[in-house]
Amino acid sequence: MKSIPVREAVGLTLCHDITEIVPGGCKGPAFRRGYVVREEDIPHLLRLGKEHLFVWDTTPGNMVHEDDAARRIATAVAGPGIAFGSPKEGRINFTAAHQGLLQINLDLLERVNSIPDVTLATAHSMQEVAQGRMLAGTRVIPLVVPESTVKAVEDCCRGEAPLLSVLPFAAQRVGIVTTGSEIFHGRIKDGFGPVLRKKFEAWGSSIHSQTIVPDTTEITAKAILDTIADGATLVAVTGGMSVDPDDKTPAAIRAVGCDVVLYGAPVFPGAMFMLGYLDDVPVFGLPGCVMYHRASIFDLILPRVLAGMRITARDITRLAHGGLCEGCPECHYPICPFGKG
Repeated sequence: MKSIPVREAVGLTLCHDITEIVPGGCKGPAFRRGYVVREEDIPHLLRLGKEHLFVWDTTPGNMVHEDDAARRIATAVAGPGIAFGSPKEGRINFTAAHQGLLQINLDLLERVNSIPDVTLATAHSMQEVAQGRMLAGTRVIPLVVPESTVKAVEDCCRGEAPLLSVLPFAAQRVGIVTTGSEIFHGRIKDGFGPVLRKKFEAWGSSIHSQTIVPDTTEITAKAILDTIADGATLVAVTGGMSVDPDDKTPAAIRAVGCDVVLYGAPVFPGAMFMLGYLDDVPVFGLPGCVMYHRASIFDLILPRVLAGMRITARDITRLAHGGLCEGCPECHYPICPFGKG
């Protein structure tokens, strides 16, 4: 490409988008790449502050235009569950092709952004995303870059786990075991069931059964085993998670032979959370905060489980950075720092 005075550009082809910003209105391209400049366009271009324009130069060169560079970078970094469109003003945005768990290869993200003139910004990894949500954007800084710049990105990504992917949620048959003698005897109404039903159904799973039991280790343990034997692929045991003498849920989860990942999480709300596995069936011990907080440890861990991840103790302890809900007057979760280290 070459730069020429705007008054000499009539009949020539633009090699970049020209942006127009309307105060209090919108921002977007007034003239797009490939547009052939006309005489009547000159006053408009001058009002946009364009004294010179970049137009195509027919001299051969080993350079890549920003739009073509963005397309090649997008192809190199996008993995399963990622959609992207055409460049706009040199930038390509990535969106979720379906609902699922956003996974970012953080090491590869850093390496790609270490390549001169390449930029790629993403949302936080390990969060639930809805279909169509914007997840990332990429562009190169100059209007043209050497072929070697784009090839460096492609080589960096080759043979690696995808930089961007959205893992789909697998539908689970959820069994709820509700503990509490006060609920069992009808003194109060269960508040957990409706909350869990709404959350699980929003993530594509269904409530297979709900059993209400009194606060005893033996009865709760039997209910967990019966729920799994009846076909549940995930069990949520609600209540009875504190250190009160009547709270028996942790003991019951251990009694059934669960491989306990962790009891106690560095996340507020959700410190009394428990997770174990009975063979391949996840068993959650859910504290009361899950019932009345919009977002808790449950909302951070469940999407990972639904995406097929086997949770480790380290996965949970690493949530400490960002694991404090700040109790904002108006909750905007998941668009907030909670759970994002």
